[in-house]
Amino acid sequence: MSTKIHAVVDQDGLPVRIMLTAGQASDMTAVPDLLAGLPVPTTVVADRGYDSNAVLDLIRRSGAEPAIPSTSQRTVRRSVDMAIYRQRNLVERFFCSLKHFRRIATRFDKLARNFLATVLLGSARLWLQAYESTP
Repeated sequence: MSTKIHAVVDQDGLPVRIMLTAGQASDMTAVPDLLAGLPVPTTVVADRGYDSNAVLDLIRRSGAEPAIPSTSQRTVRRSVDMAIYRQRNLVERFFCSLKHFRRIATRFDKLARNFLATVLLGSARLWLQAYESTP
């Protein structure tokens, strides 16, 4: 009945990888597919929804450092560099600009494949807008 959009963005806030999961599925199930095949970054920034030992181990094994704050259920809290964690706003701004497309914001499409196609078209328009405005 519902879907979640998961995205990886670059340093300019443009989407690099997008995938959909079921609305009732945990965010952590998408991480291996999102990070597979991407160049190894120095830091992976994500929100609390991605806080699990499996995700943190996967990121560390790839050679990157996770910047994911601990959830309230953790007894031992990790410290996160807030200057790095603030870069998560790039993903939030991407989702905000993606919601400017009415069809995506209201989720007109009933099938996941059609909705994903619409999200990918909207993402392609964001890439085109970014390159049209650069000299």
